[in-house]
Amino acid sequence: MSLWTANDAAAATGGRAVGDWAVDGISIDTRSLQPGDLFVALTAARDGHDFVAQALAKGAGAALVSRVPEGVSETAPLLIVDDVQTGLEALGRAGRARTAARVVAVTGSVGKTSTKEMLAAMLAPQGRTHAAVASYNNHWGVPLTLARMPADTEFAVIEIGMNHPGEIAPLARQARPHVAMVTTVAAVHLEAFDDVAGIAREKASILDGLEPGGTAVLNADLDVSPILGNAAETRGCALRWFGRSAERYRLSAVELDGDITRAGFDCEGRSVTADIRSLGAHFAMNAVGALAAVTALGGDLDLALAGLADWAPVQGRGARFTVDLPSGPVTVLDDAYNANPTSVAAALEVLAATPTTGRRIAVLGDMGELGPGAEQLHRGLADLPALERIDTVHCVGPLMQSLHAALPDAKRGQSVAASQQVAETLPGLIRGGDVVLAKGSLYMQMRRVVDAIREIGQGRSPS
Repeated sequence: MSLWTANDAAAATGGRAVGDWAVDGISIDTRSLQPGDLFVALTAARDGHDFVAQALAKGAGAALVSRVPEGVSETAPLLIVDDVQTGLEALGRAGRARTAARVVAVTGSVGKTSTKEMLAAMLAPQGRTHAAVASYNNHWGVPLTLARMPADTEFAVIEIGMNHPGEIAPLARQARPHVAMVTTVAAVHLEAFDDVAGIAREKASILDGLEPGGTAVLNADLDVSPILGNAAETRGCALRWFGRSAERYRLSAVELDGDITRAGFDCEGRSVTADIRSLGAHFAMNAVGALAAVTALGGDLDLALAGLADWAPVQGRGARFTVDLPSGPVTVLDDAYNANPTSVAAALEVLAATPTTGRRIAVLGDMGELGPGAEQLHRGLADLPALERIDTVHCVGPLMQSLHAALPDAKRGQSVAASQQVAETLPGLIRGGDVVLAKGSLYMQMRRVVDAIREIGQGRSPS
């Protein structure tokens, strides 16, 4: 069964279909496009219309456009709409409307993607499950996820993010979740908000999209938990708290053991345990919230725990791997996708708890969008208890110079402007037995450090 036919897509968007086509998937990037996909010609850094001919040549089943692009036949398989972004949103709303799936939406300052992946793993044993890929959580990622949802989906997991006020509620209204979860609220995106309370109110706006009779799943352990709770009360939705201070879904114990996190949960009057295949108390906290969300959807707790056993962090989000160097194996903690004070603190806790026969080394890049207090927030990392168990910290970027200056001499590694500078000197910085953490905001390109370690293991100089 096709994902979309020309007639159905035209009816959903109010557009004009050229040709009688059917597509099996949706793509916004010709590099990852698969034959039979609908190519969506979004305009971002480049105008997607410039790539339509290439997409069709690679086997795209059709293209969603606002005009017939240059070099494309008037009879090519197209869906022509007034505006591509608006057309994608309409397709997403139609995709959501045609399914009977139970939908959970997740937002939060930290842990959105990991929790989304946990939820998908917990729901997969319980029915046909559809979830956002990567971190597709913005104005195009949410409608793209909804438009990709097969009509026979039974459970769907939608991730919703934001950078500025007013972004979450419209996306939540597109997703129309039965359950909405807020993982946590932290000092992130402070350039756009006056304070953390403002961030909490924005995160709580995910509840604006809840279906009638829907449930809010909220973190009970935050200074701003009352703001979240008041938002749920104002909207008249059901409420489930999770956390160490919650009663119904409580994180009762956390033990970091080797390369796993052993968590104890009190859920619905039952005491259960789970071994999570990665170190980090934050993963245990996300897991108990995810359990609350899954059961609120009508899922089974035991099946959810079985699914959790199959979950592991993805690349750039806390994934762990080993690289064999001539001097011995090096463990890499790949948390390079993004960073803020809360997630960096959690990552350093993981590094500090990771067993090693060598040194614990952190390579930290600037944390972006923190507003006027950015330097102080970077400097404050030096006071984290986890740093006592970390041997060396290399600092990347102008903001991380504040941390570098605050570190004890014995822990002070390099302070450089760009991640490439660390990558080029890595052969002299690491040796067998070491554990290396790479973390920073996406624009700092800390992925270069991770890739450089892989290249050293392959006998090549870091490029």
